[in-house]
Amino acid sequence: MAKVCVVTGKKPMSGNKVSHANNKTRRTFEPNLHEQRFWVPSMNRFVRLKVSAKAIKTIDKNGIEAIVLDLKRRGVKL
Repeated sequence: MAKVCVVTGKKPMSGNKVSHANNKTRRTFEPNLHEQRFWVPSMNRFVRLKVSAKAIKTIDKNGIEAIVLDLKRRGVKL
């Protein structure tokens, strides 16, 4: 399964791990993803989404109905 948020599109980034001695080695920055169930009243069922912590805040602000409508418009299978 991909490490990508379905709402915000956040995915792993790469960068440098920098030690105290300023040695640089490559590392990855993973998004803060959670497998979360949301109740969608219009569909009368739960929808399971892989979302980041920021996406959960966005869903709280805009509502799950608006997010599901946007996901359907983008062609994401729910």
